[in-house]
Amino acid sequence: MSLRSRITEDPYYRFKSAFEIAVAADLGVRIDVNQASVDDWLRLPGISIHQARQLVALSQAGVAFYAISDLAAALNMPLPRLQWLAPVLSFQYYDRSSALPSIAINQATADELIQIPQISPELATEIIAEREQGGKFTDLVNLQQRLKLSGESIGQLMHYLQF
Repeated sequence: MSLRSRITEDPYYRFKSAFEIAVAADLGVRIDVNQASVDDWLRLPGISIHQARQLVALSQAGVAFYAISDLAAALNMPLPRLQWLAPVLSFQYYDRSSALPSIAINQATADELIQIPQISPELATEIIAEREQGGKFTDLVNLQQRLKLSGESIGQLMHYLQF
């Protein structure tokens, strides 16, 4: 399998060199730093699991990264150590004040769950009961299967839930 194929077909392919970063950039691969997951960060050479978790935690806490210098400051790293990753990094602005509220479904109380427009008091009770009986929900598919929710319901809920 060619490098180009691996990069385009494997969303978790971990780049190993500046050459691979350049190929990925040419193929249109971009990592949105303000919405990147730990897996996204780990695709980049030189980013440790600890650093990836730190960047995700900062983003989830509302920290916005506007330039590569922001990432360097957050990681307490010299800018040149990150600068070569710039071709695949995308710095998008998100108006967090108008963002939809999201709830950690595995920790939320019934009162918190019913704040989501699509969750009735009955569904909130069902979610908590299923969580207590079957353990934490792992993702949207797991939630849908365990509660026997329609695809339309999951489509409406997915913007509000964190797993």
